[in-house]
Amino acid sequence: MTYCVGMQLDQGLVLMSDTRTNSGVDNISVFRKMQSWSVPGERIITVMTAGNLATTQAVIGLLEERNKAPEERLNTLFKAPTMFEVATQIGALLRDTIAKTNAINPAPEGQTASTKFTASIIVAGQIKGMQPRLYLIYPEGNFIESGPDTPFFQIGETKYGRPIILRGYDSDMSFEDAVKLLMVSFDSTIKANLSVGPPLDLMVIRKDSFEPLHERRIAPTDPYFLAVSAGWSEALKNAFHALPDYSLYSK
Repeated sequence: MTYCVGMQLDQGLVLMSDTRTNSGVDNISVFRKMQSWSVPGERIITVMTAGNLATTQAVIGLLEERNKAPEERLNTLFKAPTMFEVATQIGALLRDTIAKTNAINPAPEGQTASTKFTASIIVAGQIKGMQPRLYLIYPEGNFIESGPDTPFFQIGETKYGRPIILRGYDSDMSFEDAVKLLMVSFDSTIKANLSVGPPLDLMVIRKDSFEPLHERRIAPTDPYFLAVSAGWSEALKNAFHALPDYSLYSK
């Protein structure tokens, strides 16, 4: 499992993903789920992936055309005229990769799931002359775009961190507050589900900059993440104890 969030603000985009791919008492592995490409002054495109690791990495490999020699590689995302076309290309690659993988590895007899190997992708970025865009691509290859009613997307283990974002999000919030909000969302998810865990990857993209304003990997011992986690836990305890007692209303 995994947890990734893409958030659109008035001033740009904020993205965060975890890196855990397997979890158990004696089986924990880490793999980067956020990939980014940029052409300085012209475009920046970032994707976050959730689902079957082999499937998502196959899609990333096709985007980068890793089967070719380095001097022959041509990332097709650099040629797409719009972010809508970028999402269309990635959606088609995801759909075709899942179809081919399931054809090679058919579901066991009696299995009712329509796809054995599946994945979903968040695509975020901006091309010069256009607004920043944020898309959620489904395993079938179709996608939706963020808007005023849906200003952020989540993939993976979404339920624990979603209420935090719903209560705290505001389109005109600062990057500082947006990062803080995502930190709380991820902390809540990590505490509730063993399959999501640090290190976390963070990227902040300011509108019309076409390069990351801020990018870093957040380790489990990161001082800011630990401070946010402790502060949020204490704030919740204080809020709980400040609520009225049941006995005052049960008479």
